Amino acid sequence: VDARGRLTFGELAEQTDLVASALLDLGVRPGDVVGAQLPNWNEFVVLMLAVERIGAVMNPVAPIFRMRELSGMYELARPVLTVVPDSFRGFDFPGLHAELAEVTPSLREIVVIGEDQGAGTRTWDDLLDAGRRSEIDSDTLDLLAPDPNAVAELIFTSGTTGTPKGVLHTHNTLGIGTQAMIDSQSITSRDVAHMASTFAHQTGYLFGARLCVQAGITGVFQEVWDPARFVELVEQHRISLSFGAAPFLADVLGVPDLADHDLSSFRVFGCFGAAIPGPLLEQAAEKLPAQVMPGWGMSEVSLMTTTRPGDPPAKISSTDGAPLPGNEVRVVGPDGEPVPTGEEGDLECRGVFEFVGYVQGRDFTSGFYHDDWFMTGDRARLDEDGYLRITGRSKDLVIRGGENVPVKEIEDLLLRHPDVAGVAIVGKPDPRLGEIACAFVLPVEGRTPTLGELTELLAGEKVTKQFWPEALVLIEEFPTTPSGKVQKFKLRESLL
Repeated sequence: VDARGRLTFGELAEQTDLVASALLDLGVRPGDVVGAQLPNWNEFVVLMLAVERIGAVMNPVAPIFRMRELSGMYELARPVLTVVPDSFRGFDFPGLHAELAEVTPSLREIVVIGEDQGAGTRTWDDLLDAGRRSEIDSDTLDLLAPDPNAVAELIFTSGTTGTPKGVLHTHNTLGIGTQAMIDSQSITSRDVAHMASTFAHQTGYLFGARLCVQAGITGVFQEVWDPARFVELVEQHRISLSFGAAPFLADVLGVPDLADHDLSSFRVFGCFGAAIPGPLLEQAAEKLPAQVMPGWGMSEVSLMTTTRPGDPPAKISSTDGAPLPGNEVRVVGPDGEPVPTGEEGDLECRGVFEFVGYVQGRDFTSGFYHDDWFMTGDRARLDEDGYLRITGRSKDLVIRGGENVPVKEIEDLLLRHPDVAGVAIVGKPDPRLGEIACAFVLPVEGRTPTLGELTELLAGEKVTKQFWPEALVLIEEFPTTPSGKVQKFKLRESLL
């Protein structure tokens, strides 16, 4: 179910085969890359399944990207065909892709969902009609079943640290990663899943577009995130599951008439992508029937850890879960050796969800491995039961005069201030100390918290003075990725 209509599973299967046949007739072959710059529409799911059916590679890109971002992505991905809307939120996507075709030699076909754009493009309806005329039927498509270990997806990282990397996943890594979510959250045919995170982010791709098909359940998709509309959708469709980053959860909790809606069906909110502030979990427990299930993952390894129904409350509120079956995580020090339980270090992982490399090539990929462990770039600690807690990004470290500032803990504490709606701490260059902590604060509407008020709160919490922010920037909105994660590198750049 999307904002424009609905498909039954029978209609989905029929359209998948029509599009698969049409793609083959257009010359798309196994291993070719098919791009999709689409909102969270039902056609995305049809295209994804059709591309997988013929052994091609799906390359979803977020609708927010424009020429600057896409030209670099397409240079790496080399799509032979791409599917776009005729217009979305007032933007001319066919025009953008006509420009991209001029600098992307591989791009032969542009398919437009909506009105006919004339020469150089064909419509989605044209594609379906071509499938109906095709001599390639379902039996023939069955003979083309791809190798489960062949690449099925090329997805670009969300870019919290700068230039996106092209992540390659196989049918197996995608399928088992999705199945792990189904199993860990006890998803059954009675569930109804919701997704507002873009399908061009791994959360949206796996737990929106794919999960509903793999679990055989109803999916309700939002093309534009609107928390008030989400609450209405829960009530209307009896949504039981939703997945997204912490900002989505914060937005839902801020809906003014939240308590007036029947949300009794809503049982799980899987919160992945970035660490969840403690105060946010406390508010969710008070206001929502859903159990917030923290987890940790990234495009390269999908969802590596998660909490589960039945976990002790202390684990759900203070960790990002334990590794899912077939996966391992470890925390290492500067020497590359595991640190003692409870100590912070660099997070490494490996397992069955792991990607098969970056599109940038083997040498590029090898730079992200320590022996056969993938170096995530996250800082973390493990408790005595093997539960993970993300403490920040390695590049998010603020090192003040040789002392590591515990960024995540300070951010969580500052969120307790009544005038603070959001906070992100980054390092600001300092001639004497190397860098100091600078707090970017999104204030509650109508309020202007001061640095003195924030440090007074930290003093009351008995936080070491050296860890206090020494600079404050009030901000109207944070720069974020399509999945809602704050792009701290942009905040750092603004201080230079």
